[in-house]
Amino acid sequence: MGLPTRAEETLIVDEDEVKDIIQRWRNTPEEKLKPEDYQQFKKFGSVCLTGGDGAQLLKFLQDEENRGIVKSMGCVLMTPLVNEVVKKGKSLDHCQAAITHLTMTCSPDELMHSLLQLTEDIDPGAISETILTLLPHLQTVLLLLQLEDGKAARLGSALGALQQQLSRLPVPYSSQQEDEDEHGLCRCYNALINFTKPFVEEVKRKIGSSVTSSEDEELRTELLKFCMRSLREPLLEAELNRDRKSSLWLFATEIMVTLPAIQESLSELLFFSPLKKSPQTDSSESKESRACLAYLLFVQLITIDSFPAVFSPVFVLQCNMEYINQLLSSKKESHVLKGLALYEKSLENVQDNSLPVSLQDLKSFYSAPQNVRQVLTDCPMQNLRETGLQVLQLSIDKLDSEAKHKFFRCMLKTSHHAGVESYIVKNIRNQVECSIKQCNANKWFLGEELLPLLGLVLSLPQGAQTDLLNSMDKIMESLNLLRYLLIRDTDLRSTIVWEKLCRIKDEYLKILRVCISISRGYYAAELKALRQDQKIKAREARDAARSSRLVKSITVKKEKMSNMSPEVQHQVLQSALVTFDLMESLIFRIEEITDEKQKSQKLN
Repeated sequence: MGLPTRAEETLIVDEDEVKDIIQRWRNTPEEKLKPEDYQQFKKFGSVCLTGGDGAQLLKFLQDEENRGIVKSMGCVLMTPLVNEVVKKGKSLDHCQAAITHLTMTCSPDELMHSLLQLTEDIDPGAISETILTLLPHLQTVLLLLQLEDGKAARLGSALGALQQQLSRLPVPYSSQQEDEDEHGLCRCYNALINFTKPFVEEVKRKIGSSVTSSEDEELRTELLKFCMRSLREPLLEAELNRDRKSSLWLFATEIMVTLPAIQESLSELLFFSPLKKSPQTDSSESKESRACLAYLLFVQLITIDSFPAVFSPVFVLQCNMEYINQLLSSKKESHVLKGLALYEKSLENVQDNSLPVSLQDLKSFYSAPQNVRQVLTDCPMQNLRETGLQVLQLSIDKLDSEAKHKFFRCMLKTSHHAGVESYIVKNIRNQVECSIKQCNANKWFLGEELLPLLGLVLSLPQGAQTDLLNSMDKIMESLNLLRYLLIRDTDLRSTIVWEKLCRIKDEYLKILRVCISISRGYYAAELKALRQDQKIKAREARDAARSSRLVKSITVKKEKMSNMSPEVQHQVLQSALVTFDLMESLIFRIEEITDEKQKSQKLN
């Protein structure tokens, strides 16, 4: 049985010459074959496939007379055969059968080399089809190897190469994208699970026999690396929902089941970090993998039933803080979402008002709220900001009084954002109100320790030059707190707070009045100038002239006034004047309450 004769570019061979070449190959020992022989054999096979003669090529490979040729040089046909399968050409079935025959005939070492070469520089449009084609044959070859033949290292090389190629594909971010699986990523990862199952079972058998070798440990390590890489990608990027058992959810479940199956304790991986000590694992990548592991366990509750119940909620929170910070410090939406969800779930089981101030000395407990604050102030996505605010409040609720006090001080000093500061001021009022209602006048929110907080709340760091428009959230909330404290003066007069509060109040209101006066004059002038501009018909020329006016330096919510339309500028300036009126009305009410209290004291 011979190969057909065809012309391909410069290769023109007649039938008799082909027969002579094949006969020479049959009579030549493998070690005597030259590189030119391998190249020519590959060309003959490629010519067959190009011409649709896959059936004839298969017959040639299966011919017992050609067994020596196939065993020696058959591996060079892997690339054209796999490419033909990926293209789903006319000879698809014959090519599949030919690949299967080669895997059972050729040297496993040569086969592994040829198959792994195919995983390099795959065309982006053919990644999934190429991997799905290779996986069953790679598995067959690996199962033919013994552990002492370097099986574990070859498995590791194969998994690493395949996952490297899959990392080039986009991870579906919505359920619709996952269902469509346009790029085949979901199919490939599910196929990878089936690919690894025989090796997982092999590890389980060896562990069960209580007799393990260094080769067994190497195989277990390669499977662990595969699981950790899978946690980082695609699972850290994927949208997962335990109410919807999608293909990536099922893949996540398989990974979480595989880890304990190969004797990797989830609690040790998460809480005692054995991978940190491994020189083979990048610390940042390892932390991302373990962060995803914590998310799958505590948020999605995958395998939570088998997780030890001996760990206290505070211990779990403390350990998870490392992963929460890792996720929240990322710029990727999927990471931040998982970080917020993990933070929330880790806090839920902690008793309210129980976390001591000593925990805030830990870097992770300091960094997590700061990362949440950054989400609130810098993230453009409203859903993340809303979730971040809920998590921030939950974290505040879990702190004891002293810890809350320290946290509020820290946020007021470091946030540099009026919206966040106003939220903290509102929380301070809630704590004062709670202390009064419970008749539990603790020193942190009714005693002398309240004064440092009030000093930060009732302050204008830029003095009379403060931008009231951008600071109005904090200022309005601060004035409301001040009014509340003055109304509840009987609860404060029993302490030494009252006298110092009055001094802080007088100084604050004095500067604030000056600031309002300056700002009102400035904004009123700008509003008048803007109205005049709108009356001028030659708007373009006038706008160019006005570009040098001071209004361009005004910034509202991080947007410069000069970038706004005239209509929006008008609304902003008008709103500023209304805000100043509100501030003045609150100041007037505060002074009114103060006068009433003083008159009442004189009468008494």
